[in-house]
Amino acid sequence: MTTTDTALLAEGLTKSYRGTPAIVELNLRVGVGETLGLLGANGAGKTTAVEMIAGLRAPDHGRAEVFGLDPRRDRAQVRQILGVQLQHAYLHGALTVGELIDLYRSFYPDPRGSAELLELVGLADQRRIRFEKLSGGQQQRVSIALALAGRPRAVILDELTTGLDPRARRRMWETIEQLRDEGVTVLLVSHTMEEVERLCDRVAVLDAGRIIATGTPSGLVERVGADSLDDAFVALTGTELEAPE
Repeated sequence: MTTTDTALLAEGLTKSYRGTPAIVELNLRVGVGETLGLLGANGAGKTTAVEMIAGLRAPDHGRAEVFGLDPRRDRAQVRQILGVQLQHAYLHGALTVGELIDLYRSFYPDPRGSAELLELVGLADQRRIRFEKLSGGQQQRVSIALALAGRPRAVILDELTTGLDPRARRRMWETIEQLRDEGVTVLLVSHTMEEVERLCDRVAVLDAGRIIATGTPSGLVERVGADSLDDAFVALTGTELEAPE
């Protein structure tokens, strides 16, 4: 894969906390227009990995790129082309859903429309509700809307459907499929095999801070002679994939 084919890049990313390795020599490429799923058990280092790729956390060693830009040095440029939704939202609770969306839209020269964003995440009826009054799943959907506000060329989604009911989960999957059809690059952290199999072109398995396998969902299943992606994950890591803590 050449540089021009690469949307998100990690080369040798390493991060430790108080001497304990969280990420060790992470090497990962996500192609332009590709949807890549990052799978790993709780504590495998998934959030640390994507935060370093997004420039939200400084690595101890290694480098990351977003469409050839350094996500920390070129932060202002990267913010215009990369949307990020993290597992935990820290937003002003007194603002309404509509106010938060309009605030974030103001950061971009050509944002998606407010009504379009609300419809994308199924919150049209909650526009005037304060963020602090929303359920956890609804707050998650607000975070997704904010990540999409600037029409990003790539998005990082950390546990996209955590806390969502089945109907909302399917709606989010449809939203990601729409983004994929628009050519948006997606790096998806997930604990749901059905989600990964439906949405992802490739999968990277993270175990104890290291990428131990990459491939298509069906390719990983075939590689280890498993019956399902769940079984392949267990065979590769020795542990079952659980919901995030």
